[in-house]
Amino acid sequence: MSSPDTPVRAPSGEPTAGEEPPRRWRPELVLALVVLALGVLVIVGTLNVSAAASQLGIGPRFFPTLVGGAMIVIGVFYVIDVLRGGQGDPEESEDVDAGAPADWRSVALVSGIFLAFVTVLNVVGWIIGSALLFFGLSVVLGAGHKVRAAVVGVVLGLVTYLLFVKGLGVTLPAGWLRGVL
Repeated sequence: MSSPDTPVRAPSGEPTAGEEPPRRWRPELVLALVVLALGVLVIVGTLNVSAAASQLGIGPRFFPTLVGGAMIVIGVFYVIDVLRGGQGDPEESEDVDAGAPADWRSVALVSGIFLAFVTVLNVVGWIIGSALLFFGLSVVLGAGHKVRAAVVGVVLGLVTYLLFVKGLGVTLPAGWLRGVL
């Protein structure tokens, strides 16, 4: 039985009409603010970039400004949604157990691979570094065909290098392949 001071809850546990939901920590709001802040940081960081535009009129500020602007817009809409009561949907994938503990080993391995990539990038170059990054992440995340993962990593590294260096004029480290490409 409920007393007059105790709010009556619907069978689902949701607050009834007129009752204010209990205040609690909102991870969605934290994520929304992080997205918004990262968008602002990208825009501010882009203001310091000074280089001539390419023949197409697109300079090195175009894509970062586009991405930063999109992050700001998404962040603002996300903050508004969360403040109006929106919340993330629970995971409904059939092969994910939401109650399972976090796999900290995989988190540590993925973090280590990214740190190793950043550390060796200028020495080995973009193509080799990104190929190793893709291969390492594929193996850690459960790739069944390691040879295929290695080939895809090399192809992705080569294609992105050529696209950025030859197509957009962006400088990426050549590393050990300097003079070959």
